[in-house]
Amino acid sequence: MASQSQNPQERRQAFEVLVRSYWKPVYKTIRIKWRKTNEDAKDLTQGFFSAAIEKNFFRGFDPQKARFRTYLRTCLDRYLANEQKAAQRIKRGGDKKILALDFDSAENELKFSDLPDSQSIEDYFDKEWVRSLFSIAVENLRKECESTSKSVHFKIFERYDLEAHSSDKSTYENLAFEFNLPVTKVTNYLAFARREFRRLLLENLREITLTEEEFRSEAKSLLGIDLK
Repeated sequence: MASQSQNPQERRQAFEVLVRSYWKPVYKTIRIKWRKTNEDAKDLTQGFFSAAIEKNFFRGFDPQKARFRTYLRTCLDRYLANEQKAAQRIKRGGDKKILALDFDSAENELKFSDLPDSQSIEDYFDKEWVRSLFSIAVENLRKECESTSKSVHFKIFERYDLEAHSSDKSTYENLAFEFNLPVTKVTNYLAFARREFRRLLLENLREITLTEEEFRSEAKSLLGIDLK
């Protein structure tokens, strides 16, 4: 994990990747488990990651004892318990802001999701982490396809894989007609997009895992495969 690098720039860049992968699960956990308001949860999310980098929360992580996401959740609970005891409230917009985070999108997702009870908050955190990683990979794929004149590849992937649960899911034949392509090209474009999505997902995962063993274990959890 590059966030433990001795190079300050590398460490900062790696930490930004870490924040983007984890901030939504952290924010939603604060809202649900700790019953904080929207505004307080924003402050505490920024405050947690600020404290994590300033105090090097993750230095004590041992991959032999737990997954990193489990360790991070433990650090979060400890941080929030301490904040609650001290009755400290971090001011928004101050020097505690780590990144510009789209809290409105996270809040909107909360409105349309089934909220867990206190017994299942750990599972909820893990599911939101998976959701966050997949969302990042989808967005990175979209940007990559747009920058390489492969927007149709992404649109076919989006229509077929991301809208898979809609009642009017497209078939290969429907997509071929819609995009004026042979069915064989639809098949090839979709295969390309799926390969790139998998690559981008794994690239991000590798950046936020410490060891090869942890990387492979998390990859199996995400994709259900053993990497060669």
